[in-house]
Amino acid sequence: MESQGEQRTGLLFGFAAYGMWGLLPLYWALLEPAGATEVLAHRMAWSLPTALLILAALRRWAWVRPLLRDPRRLALIALAAGLISVNWGLFIWAVGAGKVIEASLGYFINPLISIAFGVLLLRERLRPAQWVAVGIGALAVGVMTVAYGRLPWLSLALAVSFALYGLIKKGVRLDGVASFGAETAVQFLPAVAFLVFLGSRGEATFTTEGTGHTLLLSFAGLATALPLIFFGGAAVRLPLSTIGLLQYLAPASMFLLGLLAFDEEMPPERWAGFLLVWTALCLLTWDALRTARRSRARLRAAAAAASARAPRAGAAEAAEAAEAKSAAPGGAGRPGEHPAAAGTSSDPAKN
Repeated sequence: MESQGEQRTGLLFGFAAYGMWGLLPLYWALLEPAGATEVLAHRMAWSLPTALLILAALRRWAWVRPLLRDPRRLALIALAAGLISVNWGLFIWAVGAGKVIEASLGYFINPLISIAFGVLLLRERLRPAQWVAVGIGALAVGVMTVAYGRLPWLSLALAVSFALYGLIKKGVRLDGVASFGAETAVQFLPAVAFLVFLGSRGEATFTTEGTGHTLLLSFAGLATALPLIFFGGAAVRLPLSTIGLLQYLAPASMFLLGLLAFDEEMPPERWAGFLLVWTALCLLTWDALRTARRSRARLRAAAAAASARAPRAGAAEAAEAAEAKSAAPGGAGRPGEHPAAAGTSSDPAKN
């Protein structure tokens, strides 16, 4: 029962995390008339104080000194911070430019890009279903190129930057909150410097659009941190297969927002491209679930075989102990006693 309760809590955290990520376009739209670069700078600047408060509440500081002594990991953190800044900036710009649907496509094809990186950079071997899914994804990009009259660069840039970000974080080896704190520490000074520059030119909106606007910009760090915290709570309670299914909630919500709230156009050829992407994702999901079931079945079979061997191993050990006792002076085997009564030796020469 406790495990079921943990899973329910994990699902609530997962829905909260991906639901908030999916609704972020509404939040960024509220920050007008601030431009995309100003919103990005505030998001980066206010994320560090938010991260420090979270780390102080959790008392998680043990990772700081080992990280500062490791130049390689520090370089990876700086690179990860740069990539996620590009990703954030493109997404915020997409909301203001009326390209929420195109942005959602980027997060839909992100798993396919990650798989491609695994093959090209990590020499991973794909299962046949994964190859088919990647092929369908490539076809979808071609269809979208025709639909938009150009390469869907925004979708590809979002997908590639986020896939590279995930790839780099594998080498950093920090949990979500610690990684968030380290990355925002890198982002903080450039963001503050840019905001000071905007203010000196009279182009900042932080203090010129009313208290509500000021508070919304200030809460950009919290809007960034909260879904990350909820995701961390989900990740430790749910299997990866469930997390993999939940990840599609965010781009699905973005797609619906673009279609229904932002009134973006979806001509038939774009529908065709999205249907191809969704087909590829369904195939990936089916393959992942099937592989997970087979892995669990193999583990159960191995556990059952180990349990079946255990009693036999115990009996063999008991027999060996009896033989050793009979061979010892004063043991159970007496001179003239039949070997069947005294036990047989494990040494073939004595049998």
